[in-house]
Amino acid sequence: MDYCRISSDKINELWELQKAYKNEIGEDAPSEQDMKALGKAIEREVIEFYGAFDGDKLAGCCSVTKGFSTFNYAVSGVFEDFYITPKYRHSGIARELVSYAYAESKVGSLTVGCADCDVKMYEAIGFSISLGNMLAYE
Repeated sequence: MDYCRISSDKINELWELQKAYKNEIGEDAPSEQDMKALGKAIEREVIEFYGAFDGDKLAGCCSVTKGFSTFNYAVSGVFEDFYITPKYRHSGIARELVSYAYAESKVGSLTVGCADCDVKMYEAIGFSISLGNMLAYE
């Protein structure tokens, strides 16, 4: 498996994983307009995507959205968009992909917000420090 940052020229491969993820969790498929917005965000480096490639096939991806933390006065990252295609699950690439994304993004800290049912999965791939609760503003 090869790991690399995904640039906007690989948007079609990334888009296929985005649609598969939304389908798997029972959400509506993203629109063509959503794809264009994602491509622009990648080009502007608002979000960074990292992928696990089996040859030319994108087997999994994740993203890191960067911010700045006054906890350690350094760049911080939020881990999102994590998806491994079913064929490649339970093969160890998830942990490798997270490790690669953390190193390559050069963030001082990397956090993830998740539902209670997903905590064990995120712990299994390396997220081990509990920081309490995460809430969303409506």
